[in-house]
Amino acid sequence: MGLSLSAWLYSSAEDSAPSSSSAFSCLAVPTSPRLAVTLNSTPVAAGDSRSHWSSVHRSPHFMLSACKKEVTRSPVELSSDGARAEMGVKSGLHVWEVLWNPNHRGSHAVIGISRQTCPLQASGYNVLIGGDSQSWGWELKTNQLWHAGQSLGLYPGKRKMGHCEAAENFRPLSSNSTHLKSAETPFHIPERVLLVLDADAGTLGIIVDGIFLGEAFKDLPLGVELFPAVSSVRGGASIRLRYLNGATRDPPALMALCGLSVHQFLGQQRRNQTDKLPLPPRLQHYLLSSH
Repeated sequence: MGLSLSAWLYSSAEDSAPSSSSAFSCLAVPTSPRLAVTLNSTPVAAGDSRSHWSSVHRSPHFMLSACKKEVTRSPVELSSDGARAEMGVKSGLHVWEVLWNPNHRGSHAVIGISRQTCPLQASGYNVLIGGDSQSWGWELKTNQLWHAGQSLGLYPGKRKMGHCEAAENFRPLSSNSTHLKSAETPFHIPERVLLVLDADAGTLGIIVDGIFLGEAFKDLPLGVELFPAVSSVRGGASIRLRYLNGATRDPPALMALCGLSVHQFLGQQRRNQTDKLPLPPRLQHYLLSSH
């Protein structure tokens, strides 16, 4: 059975991974097996309380929806306002989805994590999440990382040379300055961003367009409760939160790793074709239910 499955997968492997047109494709960082299995697993129920914004820990200028999954900033001038998730984590690997329309961000639109003592309202227009030592934020318009009120540089960093940029080597020398300028231009961040918090390792990473961009922050405090958080200065900005999945410190199960390998070979376009695999129905059902 193993040989026939392997032959089936490899026979059309070339069709399973279409090239990505994302601007972030050249910045992809390999994921750990633990993160890869977590991302490949079925998301938790949409009504999970870990998908809720806090009704207490938010600026009074942020209105909370009835389902607690969305906060909307009131049109208040000269104010920076933040909101925190209802539940934080002290251990494990966790992934949240943040939805924020790029047209409703304005300046100082920040996503990240914070401790419970991070301030969530301040006068003027400034970075709030990342503006003190109790929070770590990524400013979406400028791509800057913030912590303790200081910019830690751009994220993602310099573009890596890859297939999609190989042609740049053949441009005339006179175009170098233009190329360098474009490489420093902030990336346009789409509506959907995933926060990847590894509370065991003390790191926060970001996934955009399905591409893991690597660790944005390291050396986060261990054993303390950390919460997804956002801050905004734009009236009408609506931000949705959803907890997708998590994992303990334990290594992934062998079955999960095998299922991940099959899904990777199938690719996104063929994941619904598991009924064609030379596998017993029970294993086919597992593959369908594990993503």
